[in-house]
Amino acid sequence: MFKTARRPILASLTALAVVAGGLAPTAVQAQIPYLQLPAQQPKYASIVVDAATGEVLYAKRADSPRYPASITKVMTLYLMFEELAAGRMQLDDRITFSPRAAAAPPTKLFVKAGDSITVQEAMHALSIRSANDVAVAVAERLGGSEARFAAMMTLRARELGMDSTTFVNASGLPDSRQISTARDLAVLSRAVMRDFPQYYALFSQPQFNFRGTEIRGHNNLLRREVGVDGLKTGYTNASGYNIAISGVKHDRRLIVVVLGGASTAARDNHAQDLLLTGFDVAERRERGERITVAQNLFEPEPTGQIMRPSREQGDGEQDGLKIVLASAPAPAAQTRPSAAAAAGRWQVQVGAFKSRDLANEQLRLTRRRFTDTFTGAETFVTDASSGFYRARFTGLTESRAKAACETLKASRQACMVIGPG
Repeated sequence: MFKTARRPILASLTALAVVAGGLAPTAVQAQIPYLQLPAQQPKYASIVVDAATGEVLYAKRADSPRYPASITKVMTLYLMFEELAAGRMQLDDRITFSPRAAAAPPTKLFVKAGDSITVQEAMHALSIRSANDVAVAVAERLGGSEARFAAMMTLRARELGMDSTTFVNASGLPDSRQISTARDLAVLSRAVMRDFPQYYALFSQPQFNFRGTEIRGHNNLLRREVGVDGLKTGYTNASGYNIAISGVKHDRRLIVVVLGGASTAARDNHAQDLLLTGFDVAERRERGERITVAQNLFEPEPTGQIMRPSREQGDGEQDGLKIVLASAPAPAAQTRPSAAAAAGRWQVQVGAFKSRDLANEQLRLTRRRFTDTFTGAETFVTDASSGFYRARFTGLTESRAKAACETLKASRQACMVIGPG
């Protein structure tokens, strides 16, 4: 349950509802110099997402390329969780450190080459300590080499719908090729909660004990009484101060990603602002108010005027403002393409999921949003391969499949064209 924040947020400075038509700037707003707003930092990007529905309540430069820094380790952990779920790894298995792993720069556990830790210790070290030496050791254990493991991470990112993400290491250490976006990191945050809820509590722990030493984590928002229960922070000189957080209020869970903060405090305060304001806006919208997170934060244009709703921020009901990873069950779709799909042998894949129900729901949502694009196409879900059910439209010609995929990508929806074979 959320308690009153210790630091007043911008939204709490006014009791007036700001509706979609907009109001003149208030005295409160006028006291906030525009250039001091976090959104004006050159590396800044952010997004606020409803974890259950995927609705984007707010997005600012959410699709701009950014360096993920140590939020990368959420994907490293995701692949570990897959191994555990498949029974290919146990919590008490040992992970041995190579000389390369032991030589990784801090933050680290300082485990010596040839020494080992348990899988469970590794999970704590990644999620709480953000240990780079552990990330390398895990990558070498699961992928044979860190480069191969990074390729596995990128492939899984594509499967999850993270189209703008490329991983080249397991830690998030500086590399100009390692790129993601605020939107993609929100997709990853949703995926880890959805697919492995049994391990999500790892991201909620502020410290852990390793060989008799109490090691504190970096996520200061876990220690504030605002209901935050995860996920991960990150920092490099190139990325700025990053954070992905999640919290629950009145049975509603939101995810917030803030990238490129100017300092730890600025990042944390802004992420907290967005989370609490997101809850306030969601509740007021349920009462019929047409209001956005941006308006509730009094976020002005450079001219000093209050922002109007746009594709990039505000009204989550506009096209292109949904992360398309559904979590609700839906009527079953076909499990095989039928002979009736004779118009073509090309397919369009719109996601890969841990359950058949999620894949079916994705097909339903996609057809609803892109009715004309898939008129006459049939749907099917593949059998689980590598642990994933793939949601596909079939019965398309090559030209139509490619055109459909371009249409989906233009709306920031994951898509892959699959030829006959």
